[in-house]
Parts: sequence; structure tokens; C-alpha cells
Amino acid sequence: MPLERALAQLLAMADATPISERETVALAAAHGRVLAEDLVAGLDLPPWPNSAMDGYAFRCADWTGTPLPVSQRIFAGQAPAPLQPGTCARIFTGAPLPAGADCVEMQENAEILGDERVRFVEPITVGQNVRPQGQETRVGELVLAAGTLLSAIELGLAASLGRAELQVARRPRVAVLSTGDELVEPGQPLGPGQIYNSNRQLLISWLTRLGCDVVDAGILPDDLDRTRARLGELREVDLILSTGGVSVGEADFLGIALREEGELALWKLAIKPGKPLTCGQFRGVPVIGLPGNPASTLVTFALLARPYLLRRLGVQDVTPLQFSVPAGFDWPRAGNRREYLRARLENGRAVIYPNQSSGVLRSAAWAQGLVEVREERTLQAGEPVVFIPLSELLG
Repeated sequence: MPLERALAQLLAMADATPISERETVALAAAHGRVLAEDLVAGLDLPPWPNSAMDGYAFRCADWTGTPLPVSQRIFAGQAPAPLQPGTCARIFTGAPLPAGADCVEMQENAEILGDERVRFVEPITVGQNVRPQGQETRVGELVLAAGTLLSAIELGLAASLGRAELQVARRPRVAVLSTGDELVEPGQPLGPGQIYNSNRQLLISWLTRLGCDVVDAGILPDDLDRTRARLGELREVDLILSTGGVSVGEADFLGIALREEGELALWKLAIKPGKPLTCGQFRGVPVIGLPGNPASTLVTFALLARPYLLRRLGVQDVTPLQFSVPAGFDWPRAGNRREYLRARLENGRAVIYPNQSSGVLRSAAWAQGLVEVREERTLQAGEPVVFIPLSELLG
């Protein structure tokens, strides 16, 4: 299945089961959350015309080349008196323009005379160095739409409008579980044939960064009854996110449980790493099963599970930032699957980690992003490739 088709199906599922509950939080607690209501301006920004410079405010028509006396000094935070005709006002950056003034000359272009009059030596026009009222927003204007993912910039914008709180979507509750008797949690001794469970920490950290409430469901043993019982305990979550093979094998007990008491779809994705993906539900709770190899887990979560979660929160544009850069490598053999290579930028070119095995998580720790190599394509160094920053995917 092409990536685009799988993503479209997941987003359709997300649209059908939105997380519609909302809560009101202080701005300090809203970073990384999704706005649940339109943010509409309740005031003009700026609320009044103000000076963009330290300098002198006056009425352009009053200036004929003759020095003007200073009639008042205006600091930011003060309410000025109306400007006396034929005078100028000493004004500082951000201070309100006095009524009657229509321009500001910067202090560098002003000459202060001994009698405290000021001579202006450069031509000046109406509106020069003035920030007009409503330059940024007007009352009633839509500033941020519901579904906006809130970062420091959006929160600063909300604060500039006087908002101390925002309505945001409830945090998604996501249960993370791993499958297989071969997995052991870090800190425990390894037995024969066992490996440490890296996917659990990878996903829990990532989900937390995305603003989810995570339920650590641990490792599912290779036992059908215990698997069924563990899944049955996860009734209050919005998503069960698993890692490890769910297939048609007789030892794939998660798959058996989903078939018996829910739904299971197995997709073979036309991407590398990350070919196998599971989608379904257990007793009405959505389930996404990611492949077990660490790099495969990373790629499929980034490209499929992450946008699914964001869409359930109301985010419409879930496509990560990506841009074209020259390849710093050759790719002589075309593949029949789209490949996502762990890469970093060096001297403006994308270079790839030498070992692109799906089991090598170190490649992602070294990388700054993913390079997309399309199906049936070869590359020579210098040709353009798509680069998706990991910083974009992780937040």
C-alpha cells in the first residue's frame, strides 16, 4: 500500500473519532496543546498609533524647515496630551502618538539647538516611523483558528491580545505496549535470546512531547489469555499503540485477540523501513501496531501515527515541514519501495548514515532528519532530495 493511501485511511479514521472534549488552561500550560476554539481579537493591535523610533513626533504640515520647539516628552506607558500646534514632542519607541501628530523623525536625523528647539535635516512624510492602530490585528479579526498547534509564538500572540487562558483539546490518552517474550526492560538482566526494549522509551518520550497522557502498558507476554486480559484493562484510552509483529502467525497473540474481539487490518506498506503496519480496534478502542525494529518504529510513528493523533485533536494540516536539498550521496540502485534514510545536513547537502538497517536506532540519534528517496529512482550526488527535519516530527 502506498504511504499516501495508508495515511488517508488513518486520517479518515481520525476524522470519524475526534477528541472533542476541551479544557481551559493557563497560557503557561498551553505549550504543545491544540487550540479548541477560534482566537478572535478583542482589541486592536496596537491599540493606538505609536512610535517605531526614539525621536520626535510632529505634524508634517507644521514643518517648513524652521526648527520646532519641544512641547512635551512621551514615554512608553504614558497617555500624551494633544500636540500643541507648531511644536514637536520628544517621543520614545512604543509610546502613543499624541493627537495632532502624524509622523516621527528619528533622533539621529534631528539637531537639538541651544534654545531647546529641534531642527530636522532630512525630508519626512506623513506616517513615517509610525505604527498605525490595528497594524497587526483589528477587533473581531480571526487571529488563530481552532486546530492550531500552540507553540511559544502562538502563546505570545494570545498574550498580546490579553488572553490569560485558552480552550484546548483534551490530551489524548495513549496506551503504549510492546509484544514478545524476547523483550526485557532496561535495568533487568538479559536472558538467552533477549534484548532490551528501546521502543517503549522512544514512544513514551515522543508522545509526552506531543502533549499526550501516556499509559505504560508494559510488555505483552506471548500468551493469549494474558494478552486479552491486558487489552481489556485499557478501556479508557483513546489509542492503543503497540510495537512488534502482528501477523497471521500462530504466536502473534495480539493479532489473535484483535481478530476475536475487534478488528484487524494488516497493511504491507510500500516504504522502507516500516513495511508492516497494523490498524484495527479492540472492544471499540483504536489500535495502531507499529513494526518492532527501532528505526521502523520511528519512521512509521513519524509519518503515520503522529498525523493520526494530531488530526484527532483537530489539526488539519498534518504534513510536516519539508524542503529540497542537494544529495550528498549516490543512490545507484532503485528500489520498489519509498525509502526514508536517516540523514543530516553538511555544507548544505544531505548526507546519510552509513548503516541504514531498520534495527539501528543509532542512525536516528546521529541524524537531523529523514531523506525521502522515491520508488524506482536512482540518485547522483548533487541531485535534489526531500529532507524532513526530525525537529519538525518530534514536536
